[in-house]
Amino acid sequence: MTKPPLTLHLAAPRGFCAGVDRAIKIVEMALTKWGAPVYVRHEIVHNKYVVDYLRAKGAVFVEELDECPDDRPVIFSAHGVPKSVPAEADKRQMIYVDATCPLVSKVHIEAERHHEAGLQIIMIGHEGHPETVGTMGQLPAGAVLLVETEADVAALEVGDETALAYVTQTTLSVDDTIGIVAALKARFPAIIGPHKEDICYATTNRQAAVKAMAPDCDAMLVVGAPNSSNSRRLVEVGARAGCAYAQLVQRAADIDWRSLEGVRSVGVTAGASAPEVLVNEVIEALQDRYDVTMKLVETAVENVEFKVPRVLRTPA
Repeated sequence: MTKPPLTLHLAAPRGFCAGVDRAIKIVEMALTKWGAPVYVRHEIVHNKYVVDYLRAKGAVFVEELDECPDDRPVIFSAHGVPKSVPAEADKRQMIYVDATCPLVSKVHIEAERHHEAGLQIIMIGHEGHPETVGTMGQLPAGAVLLVETEADVAALEVGDETALAYVTQTTLSVDDTIGIVAALKARFPAIIGPHKEDICYATTNRQAAVKAMAPDCDAMLVVGAPNSSNSRRLVEVGARAGCAYAQLVQRAADIDWRSLEGVRSVGVTAGASAPEVLVNEVIEALQDRYDVTMKLVETAVENVEFKVPRVLRTPA
């Protein structure tokens, strides 16, 4: 039987960012240095395939530090942790490695500097997300107020309207955040923002690629995990940018083929914590069912790389 034709728009950039790549390397290098098991507080990145891969090598994933023994190394995930976590590890004399993405650490430093300057901090982020919990946990309880929407801004109660600063989670929707920042500045004209945008380059680039290809796609498949903030934002961005249907899939087996019936063009991208092997899996599944013509939609070239912590580096 002749396969129906399909134009596959492949986003670039897509998939792993420098922070994710660094975090995975940290776990692999820790296993090489200390042997198994190495404990990891929270999923190192939000992707089941990656977590399962590292678990098979000897990583043990836990949610809290009290689940880790004192005599084995523990790694803190790329999302960052509250200050209380390394403080407790120090108290227990544990070996630990912080795999927090450097761009998240930048937000932590910003928040601390604003606090030291006597400013109240407002964080734009998703309640309960590990990155938000980690950033708010850099400062004393109550020092950071969280907003998720423009409506939250309207309901804010602050101490001094002339002594405010804001920071953001790095994996938010660029467009949503612009609206919330505008609402903050309209209500609090003296509020201080970051010197450089907190939303990371990878989040921004992946959303830009999706915006570029969405109008030409009947449907879009975003490879990523349900608990991955940046992956979920790509689904939303695709829908808003003109793609009639956007679906988040962890792997090819998750594709809802019924929803693709009759489509002639599909966009494929991946969140910053999704490995390229899963993108290839989705492409192969589409090629099995369709006569695929591939089009690369490249909107940026990334060459960012972050160094691993000194404790794990091999001497030159």
